[in-house]
Amino acid sequence: MQHEHTAQCIFCSALNAEDGPENLVIYRGKEAFVILNLYPYTNGHVMVASNVHSASLEDLQQTTRMEIMELLTRTITILRKVYHPEGFNIGVNIGAAAGAGVVGHVHFHIVPRWGGDANFMSTISETRVLPEMPSESYQRIKDAWE
Repeated sequence: MQHEHTAQCIFCSALNAEDGPENLVIYRGKEAFVILNLYPYTNGHVMVASNVHSASLEDLQQTTRMEIMELLTRTITILRKVYHPEGFNIGVNIGAAAGAGVVGHVHFHIVPRWGGDANFMSTISETRVLPEMPSESYQRIKDAWE
């Protein structure tokens, strides 16, 4: 299924590519999907986005918003099994002023957290140290999803 998109949108590009470690799409629902973050704050950092290229939640159909909430919940359950985090940061940045990296396509971040981990907002020389490669994270989460 082709999705209306702009060439610059990472979410639309992922939706139009074949699933696998290259596009990082873990699960496709009817109106939303789950994708691994290519530049994660921690292992297991995933995003849930609508299939529609819309800038904000109020632009989405109610059924889409409901599916996003269900996918957030299912993803948390899977991340608990795979990574055993002690908590989560879950958030959405709407608009450039709020820090949205992809302004035109609304998406939620799910970031697993552990007591004593480095605050996910801090970086040293814009470098993060992660014990596993995104391709390994993708496979672990994808296997648990199925």
